[in-house]
Amino acid sequence: MTRFASAFSKGSALVTFITAGDGDTLANLDALVAGGADVIELGMPFTDPMADGPAIQAANLRALGKGTTTADIFAIAAAFRSRHPQVPLVLMGYANPMTIRGPEWFAAECAKAGVDGVICVDIPSEEDAELGPALRAAGVAPIRLATPTTDAARLPDVLNGAGGFLYYVSVAGITGLQQAAQASIEDAVARLKAATDLPVVVGFGVRTPEQAAQIAKVADGVVVGSALVEIIAAHGDAAPPHVEAFARTLADAIHGAKENAA
Repeated sequence: MTRFASAFSKGSALVTFITAGDGDTLANLDALVAGGADVIELGMPFTDPMADGPAIQAANLRALGKGTTTADIFAIAAAFRSRHPQVPLVLMGYANPMTIRGPEWFAAECAKAGVDGVICVDIPSEEDAELGPALRAAGVAPIRLATPTTDAARLPDVLNGAGGFLYYVSVAGITGLQQAAQASIEDAVARLKAATDLPVVVGFGVRTPEQAAQIAKVADGVVVGSALVEIIAAHGDAAPPHVEAFARTLADAIHGAKENAA
């Protein structure tokens, strides 16, 4: 069983996001696991993170300001894997840092560091050849994004060659600023689950345990990012206990959501 299959086998999963190089990243990753996170997304800082809102944009700038490199990110990933052998780790970012040395190099480094999947925001499924074949050959899942504008005609292309899980971006906008109505999320998740056996997780705009619990009633996982990044911004290197405490409130809400619904 893959780490992804194991993580999603226990009910709805808490998927958390933080930016590599922002704060004490490894300590924050440890805190997320201690707080009950089932899957970790680690953002690769980039100068032009077009899908991200102010909180994650600022985290990118903080990380780049500290001189965070791709080599640093893989070192963090490898250290995480040695400490948490069972927790899936996903790198999330943009095409330039992932392809500048060639897709085969990037995929090999992912595999060597124990990375399970990659989300590349700005390589659409139609351009899969830019990175997808190299990732799949290295045993790394290319994780795709579906949005409210992904219609029935395009969805098969999005799913073709995808792995790990399907990330449903619940709003047509940037991270952290708005949340979709629950009814629209429920409709979208039902449509996506009818089209794929991959777990369907929902993200963008999820900020509270209450929101997460509502989504967890219908989705296989819930992504929380900006709210965690804001905690790191507020507390700096002292953030880990605050990260752990908030993650625990999210995990308790998500893991109990379907039980409470039943």
